[in-house]
Amino acid sequence: MHFWLCAVLLMAAVILSCSLSATKTLWEDWKNQYGKIYDNQTELIFRRTVWEKNLLMLLRHNQEASAGKQSFVLGLNHLADMTAEEINNRLNGLKVEEALEIENNTFKKVNYSSLPKSVDWRKHGLVGPVRNQGLCGSCWAFSSLGALEGQMKKRTGDLVMLSPQNLVDCGTQEGNLGCRGGYITKAFSYIIHNKGVDSERSYPYEHQNGKCRYTLQGRAAYCSNFHILPRGDELALQAAVASVGPVAVAVNAMLPSFHSYRGGLYNVPDCNPKLINHAVLVVGYGTDGGQDYWLVKNSWGTEWGEGGFIRIARNKKNLCGIATLAVYPTL
Repeated sequence: MHFWLCAVLLMAAVILSCSLSATKTLWEDWKNQYGKIYDNQTELIFRRTVWEKNLLMLLRHNQEASAGKQSFVLGLNHLADMTAEEINNRLNGLKVEEALEIENNTFKKVNYSSLPKSVDWRKHGLVGPVRNQGLCGSCWAFSSLGALEGQMKKRTGDLVMLSPQNLVDCGTQEGNLGCRGGYITKAFSYIIHNKGVDSERSYPYEHQNGKCRYTLQGRAAYCSNFHILPRGDELALQAAVASVGPVAVAVNAMLPSFHSYRGGLYNVPDCNPKLINHAVLVVGYGTDGGQDYWLVKNSWGTEWGEGGFIRIARNKKNLCGIATLAVYPTL
């Protein structure tokens, strides 16, 4: 059993045996762990109420998981004092262009039977460290740059972290809205028209909108085009991930179960594939216990999920919209 599952089930046993003092201790420990400080008593009471509601939700879910009724478990993370509405409004900043109904797909057809059964680009050095976008709707920047980092690694042999802040501040030239959201496609359009994007080292992330200050000296990557895969086609996405590398995708991240995901295979039948609102990065795929999954990198820090990653059920009718909008750059 994975260590995170042991920890979550132990927490459930403690709380369900429970007393008010045990809940209070857990609340205080959680605040200290994540450095939570609230402006006033009203805010503290509200956040405590939200936190307790989320705690009860995850404990009920984890009881079902321990009984074999769920394939994944939930846990308290840095988002546990936020409502689902707040998380969706502040962190899930993906925007989708209507014009993308007309795809610029040029990905050639492949023999799907020849595809490897599993892929994990982390093992080949194409995936950078998990980062935390904070309370800024910049997921679109992290997702697109993650795909570009992989392609640059393949080309140069070096994995260089690229600057989401560069896109947040300067991508408005293409119609992106910084921390208020943006488009995966327009992130690549900015890089193409700008003839490059800076490194994280030269243009550090600030968790907020800022003044555009791209410099040619800081440029660490470029691309000449991007390709959108056929809408909703998981086999095409599998082929692209296997042959190209990490692919920027969109998912439905609206559900509280996604916000509190701790580990396991995320298989939620009511995760509507049409309601995509969050950009992430597919870095591989595989099969666990007979169930196919996508290996996905998020930008909510390492305290979320399996060290910042989530395994989403694959070949389940485009669950959560994983293949609804899949894009990769070419150099």
